[in-house]
Amino acid sequence: MRQLSPEDIELILNTADSLKEISQRDVKKVPTLRGKSIIHFFYEPSTRTRTSFEIAAKRLSADTLSISASTSSIVKGETLIDTAKNLEAMNPDLIIMRHSSSGAPHLLSKVISAGVVNAGDGINEHPTQALLDLYTIREKKGRIKGLKVVIIGDIAHSRVARSNIIGLRKMGAEVTVSGPPTMIPVDIEASLGVKVVYNPEMAIKDKDVIMVLRIQLERQSKVLFPSLREYSSFFGINSTIMKKAKKDAILMHPGPINRGVELSSEVADGSQSVILDQVANGVAIRMALLYLLIGGGH
Repeated sequence: MRQLSPEDIELILNTADSLKEISQRDVKKVPTLRGKSIIHFFYEPSTRTRTSFEIAAKRLSADTLSISASTSSIVKGETLIDTAKNLEAMNPDLIIMRHSSSGAPHLLSKVISAGVVNAGDGINEHPTQALLDLYTIREKKGRIKGLKVVIIGDIAHSRVARSNIIGLRKMGAEVTVSGPPTMIPVDIEASLGVKVVYNPEMAIKDKDVIMVLRIQLERQSKVLFPSLREYSSFFGINSTIMKKAKKDAILMHPGPINRGVELSSEVADGSQSVILDQVANGVAIRMALLYLLIGGGH
C-alpha cells in the first residue's frame, strides 16, 4: 500500500466495481486473460486469500498453477531465489506470493521479470486485504474520506492493520487503534499517524467502521496477555460494546475469526457485520488487480 497513490487506489476500486457483476452471472467467466499464466506461490497456510486469487484468475480465463512450500523443492534445501528463477524459466505472466518473511515478494520482484503480487509478507503488509476492505467500506458507506475507523486487536503482529492504516489514511479516513499495550507498537502514532486509545469502549465511541483483528498466536514469540479468556473479557467485541459505536457503523474482520475471543458470535453474525461481503469483494478486487497488471488495462 505504500507504493500506491490515492489515484491508483481509486483506479483499482473503480475497476473492481466494473468487474464485480461477472461473479453474479450464470456463466461466471470472461475471456479477458485467456492465454495468460499465473502461479500461486504460498509459503504459509491460506484459505480465503489463495482461493480468492484462484477464483479471480479463473473468472478471467487465466491458466493457474498452485505451489505450496511443503510440495516445492524448498523442502529439499533450494533457496527462494533459485525456486523463483526456475519458475520464471516456465515463463509465467504473474506470480502471486505469500511468505512468512517480511519483504520476500519485494526480493522476488528484483530478481525475476514476471510481475509479483504480495499476498501477505510476514508482519509487513497484506495489500490486497486492505484494498478489499477499502472497497467494502466505500460500498457500504458511500465514501472513505472523513470516516472514523477503529482497528482493534493485535496491531503489532498484523500486516492487515499496517496495510489498512496506510490505505485508509491515504484515502482521507481518520484511524484509531486499540488493544492491549503489549500489542500496540510504541511508535505507531508518530510512524503511521494514528491515534491510540487502549480502552476499547472509548475507542469504539462514535466510529463509522470497527475493524477487529485476529489474535495471531503463531506470530508471537512470547506471551503478550494472560489468557484468551482474559483477552476476550477486556478486548473482545460483543453487542454491549457495539452500542458505543454509531448506529449505522459496520463491523469488519479479515478472518479467520476466533469466535468467543475477539468477536462474539452474536456480533459476528449480526446485522452490522460485513465480514462475508469482504470475502465476496476480495474476488472483485483481485480480478481488478490481475486485469490491470496483465490484462492490458493499465
